Amino acid sequence: MTMRWSVLGSRSLYRSDFVELRLADVELPDGLRFEHHVLHLASSAGVAIVRRDSVLMLWRHRFITDTWAWELPAGGIEPGETPAAAAAREAEEETGWRPFRLTELAYIQPIAGIADSEQYVFRADDAVRIGEPADPNEAERIAWVPLSGVPALIAARQIVAAATVVALLRLCLLTVRQEI
Repeated sequence: MTMRWSVLGSRSLYRSDFVELRLADVELPDGLRFEHHVLHLASSAGVAIVRRDSVLMLWRHRFITDTWAWELPAGGIEPGETPAAAAAREAEEETGWRPFRLTELAYIQPIAGIADSEQYVFRADDAVRIGEPADPNEAERIAWVPLSGVPALIAARQIVAAATVVALLRLCLLTVRQEI
């Protein structure tokens, strides 16, 4: 018996350029049938710009959760844009740093049980400061955060965004493996 769920149909409840809420008619392998909410969010991309064992991060407030936390620069992927190009553009807009030679660090579907929300995070070991951030409302401050402090910041809930957590933990793991 396969454990694959069957989608017999779905209908849109709400749609915008960034989000769509659908109601799917689903049948389980044992024959149970029910409706399941499905949230589709626009794909996003971010980048961990690494310099001398530190990563460039933004300290920002998120009104939805009413919390402050460190995040990697990230944002939506424009039509026709590659995830890497979007990550580089977002970093430049949000931090004033232009990253080069991006390599994929992580691909994340943070809540796959209810949402389709592709998130790509890249690594850049080379970047140049080109000026001030394009939008002063993106972050309260921008700083180079030591990678050695990342686990403690995650434990203290000062890094909570799923893509940032996954990417930084992978970056820490890769750093430890290089030292061994």
